[in-house]
Amino acid sequence: MKAPFIPQNAPFSDTQRAWLGGFFAGMHSHMLQSAGSVNQANARTLHILYGTQTGNSESLANDAANAAKKHGLQPVVKSMDEVEIGQLPQMQYLLIITSTYGEGAMPDNAEMLWEAANSDAAPRLDNVNYSVLALGDTSYDLFCQAGIDWDNKLAALGAKRVFDRVDCDVDFEAPAEKWLSEVIPLMAEGASTVAVVDTETQAAKSVYNRKNPFPAKMRVNRIVTALDSSKETRHYEISINGSGLSYEAGDALCVIPTNCPDLVAQIVKAIGCTGAEDEPVNGELMKLSDALRTHFEIKLPSKELIEEIASRSGDQELNALLLSGDKEKLSDYLWGRDILDLLLQFPGVEFSAAEFLRLLKPLQHRAYSISSSGKKHPDSVHLTVASVRYDAHGRQHKGVCSTYLADLVNEETDVRIFFTPNNNFRVPADDSLPMIMVGPGTGIAPFRAFLQEREFRKASGKNWLFFGDRNASTDFIYREEIEAMQSSGLLTKLDLAFSRDQAEKIYVQDRMKEHGAELYAWLEQGGYFFVCGDAYRMAKDVDQALHDVIREHGKKSLIEAVDYVNQLKKDKRYVRDVY
Repeated sequence: MKAPFIPQNAPFSDTQRAWLGGFFAGMHSHMLQSAGSVNQANARTLHILYGTQTGNSESLANDAANAAKKHGLQPVVKSMDEVEIGQLPQMQYLLIITSTYGEGAMPDNAEMLWEAANSDAAPRLDNVNYSVLALGDTSYDLFCQAGIDWDNKLAALGAKRVFDRVDCDVDFEAPAEKWLSEVIPLMAEGASTVAVVDTETQAAKSVYNRKNPFPAKMRVNRIVTALDSSKETRHYEISINGSGLSYEAGDALCVIPTNCPDLVAQIVKAIGCTGAEDEPVNGELMKLSDALRTHFEIKLPSKELIEEIASRSGDQELNALLLSGDKEKLSDYLWGRDILDLLLQFPGVEFSAAEFLRLLKPLQHRAYSISSSGKKHPDSVHLTVASVRYDAHGRQHKGVCSTYLADLVNEETDVRIFFTPNNNFRVPADDSLPMIMVGPGTGIAPFRAFLQEREFRKASGKNWLFFGDRNASTDFIYREEIEAMQSSGLLTKLDLAFSRDQAEKIYVQDRMKEHGAELYAWLEQGGYFFVCGDAYRMAKDVDQALHDVIREHGKKSLIEAVDYVNQLKKDKRYVRDVY
């Protein structure tokens, strides 16, 4: 049951909007309590709001809901974009679970609520008791910044922090579980309720996850770019036959890689070890070489490792750079460098096996947008992955997971996988509505899945794909499939932008503007607008182009165009899967 929200174009002032939001929140909360699985009339409601880019926070929010039910609470789980700022004062017991997107930014679905919380219309939250769980990555300077910002903002608005914020690195399961075990009893304190176990939700949860991945087999591994392309993009098909696993178009497949054996051997030599040293890893003894291959991140240097190399080498330039605190210069220095580069640059620096392992981060899974529909391909999952290979600092570098899949996996090898649902990124439930997809390069992956899904469902809605890359002759991946979809009528419109095929570079956002009148017409018909791919340039340029199209062809002011786009986001008709 979605929360009611006030349309952006409703004729209310900020104060009236805040009051009405609170009124609707109370009404909605009452309705949820009436329909909830904890069927006591006086059950305490625990509101759980999540901000997510890839689905981790949403998954943890659902875990929190299950834990809350066991303590007799009635949980209400909502994405932040389903909440109006005027509803917050009614949320007497509140958990915030949010990731940080990139360098300190809010995830897409948290942006509007965050903006409202920082506006003059933001209400006081004196009756709100809250705690925050923040997800982040210590490789970024602004670690867990979104969670930190929410924690500080709620306190500034008068809310009472009942349990200190917990900041989680990429290996978030253990601290998140500990946070839940401590914060849920505090939220239930003093509430006279009876615990109810939601067996249906528990039973539905997959037995395969990051701690227990499914050992799958690779069935197809083929290059889909031309041999003379400057890129190497591959199509993979991984069998899940007999696993009991299922997935939806829009989900991500997480792959747990192993590191390149040659890179491991070079690092072992560089630190002055043999690789045969026994070290405790997760409660068991392992050879150093095996530990580096399967358990640790050996590409990107941790801050602790950089500082230790600087200290042991005594290098004045590196030490001065670290002491200066100039993050931009340090980032420039580290650009293209990995751990082996640093070790080779300072050959006098050596480590014992134990010392070195303490300075490394755990090896993390890599998440890829799935490029197949689970309805059309129930026994396999497809990926579209660009293999990362480049030369820098006198040696060849390779991406950890992209080249693991390309070079190290064969039909006999187990590929450890699990799925991450992305419930915000879905084919429109209404098969009659138009769908606009912008996915250059490997960003086409989920849209291949979306089109397969619509074909399987015999959907009548129009489909429009914007695709591009460098050169049509070498980089038009899935060309035959796409042209067949166009010929069959499944793909109503196809607009291509190959940047290097003419003197002036052309990108997908340029094609959007060229066809702005029709694009706006599709949106007015209830169309959905999806974007997948590079977050730092493409997605920003596409977002700006979307605003420009709406302003020009909707004859709107700048503020009206922003309101229009925000409404698309609230209606989940403008959704991004960007990285």
